[in-house]
Parts: sequence; C-alpha cells; structure tokens
Amino acid sequence: MREDPVSEMSEDDDRSPPSDLGGPASVTVSSNKTRNCTGVCGSGSSSIEFQAPYPDQVLENVLESVLYFLTSRRDRSAASLVCKSWYRAEALTRSELFIGNCYAVSPRRATRRFTRVRSMSIKGKPRFADFNLMPTNWGAYFTPWVAAMAKAYPWLEKVYLKRMSVSDDDLALLSESFPGFKELVLVCCEGFGTSGLAVVASKCRQLRVLDLIESEVMDDDVDWISFFPESQIYLESLTFDCVECHVNFEALEKLVIRSPSLKKLRLNRLVSIGQLYRLMIRAPQLTHLGTGSFSTLEVNAQGEQEPDYISAFSASKSLVCLSGFRDIWSDYLPAIYPVCANLTNLNFSYANINPDQLKSVICYCGNLQIFWVLDSICDEGLQAVAAKCKELRELRVFPVDPSEDAEGPVSEVGLQAISEGCRNLQSILYFCQRMTNAAVIAMSKNCPDLVVFRLCIMGRLRPDHLTGEPMDEGFGAIVRNCKKLTRLAVSGLLTDRAFGYIGKYGKLVRTLSVAFAGDSDMGLKYVLEGCPKLEKLEIRDSPFGDAALSSGLHHYYNMRFLWMSSCKLSRQGCREIARALPHLVVEVMKTDLEAEVGDYVETLYMYRSLEGPRDDTPQSVEIL
Repeated sequence: MREDPVSEMSEDDDRSPPSDLGGPASVTVSSNKTRNCTGVCGSGSSSIEFQAPYPDQVLENVLESVLYFLTSRRDRSAASLVCKSWYRAEALTRSELFIGNCYAVSPRRATRRFTRVRSMSIKGKPRFADFNLMPTNWGAYFTPWVAAMAKAYPWLEKVYLKRMSVSDDDLALLSESFPGFKELVLVCCEGFGTSGLAVVASKCRQLRVLDLIESEVMDDDVDWISFFPESQIYLESLTFDCVECHVNFEALEKLVIRSPSLKKLRLNRLVSIGQLYRLMIRAPQLTHLGTGSFSTLEVNAQGEQEPDYISAFSASKSLVCLSGFRDIWSDYLPAIYPVCANLTNLNFSYANINPDQLKSVICYCGNLQIFWVLDSICDEGLQAVAAKCKELRELRVFPVDPSEDAEGPVSEVGLQAISEGCRNLQSILYFCQRMTNAAVIAMSKNCPDLVVFRLCIMGRLRPDHLTGEPMDEGFGAIVRNCKKLTRLAVSGLLTDRAFGYIGKYGKLVRTLSVAFAGDSDMGLKYVLEGCPKLEKLEIRDSPFGDAALSSGLHHYYNMRFLWMSSCKLSRQGCREIARALPHLVVEVMKTDLEAEVGDYVETLYMYRSLEGPRDDTPQSVEIL
C-alpha cells in the first residue's frame, strides 16, 4: 500500500526529532459525553428520553480514541488510507506532523488538513547539500511555513528543522506567535544569526529545548545568551557547539545556575576546560555534556592552582553521553575516567587522538552503545573497542583527511575486529581507503542485526586491496545475510553483479547511496525493479544514463526523492520522465552558470509533490 504523501514518515538516521507528546491529554478534543448524548436518564416524572447516538458517530469516537495511541508514523500514514472516515479521524488526532520534503506539500494544504498539531518537523534540502554539491540559495525557506503555522497553530510547542533556510525574521515570528512554545531544534540550517537567537531567548518564556546542531550561525555581535529571562527558567537542553563566536560566559554560568531542570548542555569550542569545570560544579545533574574545547584557552595566573577536573566529573553521577573535545589536550583525558563506566554514548568525532590515548579511555567504557570517532585511532584503536564494548549498537568512523589519495589509517582489519567483538551492532558508518570482501562478508555473518551499513571506500573504483577483485561479493553478503537492512551505502569497485544482489535481496532497503560504482544501466535497473521499499536514492559519479532512469517509472511516485550527479543523463531523458509523471518535480541543476553543457545534465533532483513545481528556484535550477 502506498503511503499518504502528505504525512509520510521516515526512519532518518542521524538525528530524529523528539517524539514525546503523549496521548489524548496533549490534544484538545470534544467530549464524548456531549457528542454522544442528547439527554440524561432521571427518575420519575423528571426523566428525559435517551436518544442513542448514530452508529457511525460511535465508531468515529472509538476510532479517534484508538488512534491517539497509534504513535508509529508509518502506521498512522497507512491508517489514513483505509477510508474517508479513517482519513478524517487520523488527521484530527495527529499532534505531531513530519514533512519529509518541504516542497512535497504546501504549508496551506498541510495546515488545512491537520488542525491540531503541536509538534512540527520539516526537512528541506537533500543530504548532498552538506557536501557543497547544490547551488547556493537553492531554496528550502522556512518563511512560508512559519507564516502558515502562526495562523493555524497558536498552541504549537515544538519545531524541528533540518537543512532549511531560516531567517532572523522567521525566528522572530515564531517567538511572537506561540505563547506556549517549548522546543526549537535546528539541524544543518542556515540564514540566521545571534540576533534571531536573542529574540527566541527573550520571548519564548517556556522554552525547554534550544538545540543548534551543525548549523551555520552568523555572528551579529549580539550577546544572545544574556537575553534569557532573569527569573528561574525551564531549560532542559541547550546545544550551541556549532556557534563559532564567543558567548558571554558570566551570562552562561548564571543561566545554568537558574536552570535546575537542565539535563543536556553542549558547548562550543570557545569554552575552555576551566570554564567547563565551573559549569559542571553548578550542574551536577547533567546527563548529556558537550565539553567545548577541552583545552586551556586562558593563561592561569602565576601560582594559581588548576581546578580539580576529576572531582567535577566524579560528581556528575548522571552523565551517560559525552561529546565535544574540539581542541583536546590529551593530558586532560584522565579527568573523564570516573564517568566512563556509565557512558552509553561517546562522541570523539572531533578529537584527533591516537590509539594509546583512546585505549586509556575505552578500557573503562563497558556499557557503551553509541561511539563516534576519527580514524586517527587506527585499526589498533578499533581492536580495543571491539575487545571492551560488547554492547555497542552504533559505530561511526570519520576520516581526519577525507581526500581520495590520503593514507587511511583504518582498514579491513579494524572492520573485522568490530564484527567479531561487537555482535549486537545495528548501525555502522565506516570511512577507509582499503577494504576486502572477506572482512565485509565476516561482518554480514557476525552482525546479522545490522539495519544500517554504510561503507565509504574513499578514492574511485577501489577493489579488494588483497585480491584485486570487485567488492561485489562483500556487499552481496550484506544484503543477503542482514535481513533487517533498511539503509545501505556502497562504494569501491562494483560491477552490475553487486546491484543485482541488492535488487534480489534488499527487499527492506529504503535508502541507498551509490558513489563511483556500476558498469552499465543494468545496475540501476536491478535496484529500481527489485527494491519495493526504496524511498531515497542518491547516486554520484556513476555510469547510469537515460535507460537506467526510465526503468524506474513504475516506482518514482512511491519514492521521497532521487538524486543523480555526474552521471550520464541527458536533458531529453529527464524531460521524458517529467512528461510521463506529471506529479513528479524534475529539477536539473548546474553549479557553473557560464558553462555550456549542451544536452548533458550535471545534477538531477526528482521528488513527488502534491503542489507541482515550486516558484522560488534560483537561476542555476531549471524545472522540466
């Protein structure tokens, strides 16, 4: 059954918005008593005749009551397709709305259908925007959305945005329109500055969450931290590790003191370890901490004793998640030893540490479930992780040097060690320069519960570095043996055989990323004809052309999007897709406005939309 396109939901990876809105108590509904009865039964002459409600009305009331307890996004979308009454009831009981593509539906249509929304999540640009593969000013503006929400949802409490363009005016309107606003999460967003944050801090008096994650925040020379109310506030989470400008530390310290409910605090690189110490002794209740620089930025006065960092961490009995370490001084690493045994989440993805430094920490981390790290720890460091972290569920290994010709310090040795030591692994992202089929096959057998497998072999068309064979059998084993797999990223030297395996066995795959891989159009045809659940397909620098593109005509309306860059597409081939599927928006882009590309398409982005082509495209984007 095809999902409802307005309200489709996704399993997206890296950072899901909070989903804690509860059931009927959080949404205003009319009372069943007033809807079901036109009178009451009394005694004697004062009795009033009881009139039974219509059967359809009873069923509608029961259905609404049941739907309040249906929390799965996909289940709700499926329920809305049963019949018209279910469609109406599902809309009336939906308090959380997720828009997977801000151009798939208009704000007017969404707010008209869903009238009781308290939490809104919207995604804008596709993921390749993170790698500068999209034109500047491509779009994904929050402005029309916040304008519609301000009119339709005065009771709105939560907004989660990812890869959206957000202006200071948008933040001002948001702050002024929702008196009970509580949560704002901006992930990979841009367009706003410290002025907009100041308005949010000053006007959202019930704010509990302000999380800025990997967003670009302009420095307007505004002391935004000082704009929080002077009275006791309700902050539970404050994340600003992406803000690349100084904050008023005295104001920050006072804010932490008057926030007794604060559980999550992530600091930017301009907060020193000395300042971190002062904040930690003020907030021993923290469960999630981003340390900032984790180095000394200021010079201590002569004879001044350095703070006892170990005691500060020892007092933080509730810490389960630790991140930050932006400019780490390894001499301070022993300070975190007291909390390591309690940690379930450790993020060293900004800490350029060597294997010995990692081993001094990881030996205490027996309960770790999520671990992000740089490849500077080498295979030796991964072997230490495999030996200690038996409960690991998610691992991400990022490159210190992402260039294609770099000498990568991690390889098949580290991957195989992880697969042998961490048998409960469910998600892995692994950047490396060399890999073998044997190591990937071993992971497919040792970790059959994998849901996400993303292997990024940097460099073009790299084979099994021991045998020289394509990596077909390794990826084939992953889709064959990992029955729960929903997200897959492939790279290295791959032939059409690998894509044949994906089409044959990848029946649950929803997201597929392909880079520098494939022999011919048949490879993509295998995938499009064989993966019925496929929603998001990302392809770059691969030899797929018009014939491959046309093989997916039967499936594109069921997909969130298709992205293809630096492939072998023609404008005529893309135009034929647009003509055959009028409800599909077909965008072609070029990064160089002066370049004459003829019939060649540099970048294709296709997505389904109930509204048709958008009207805010820049010069570098053409809609066919």
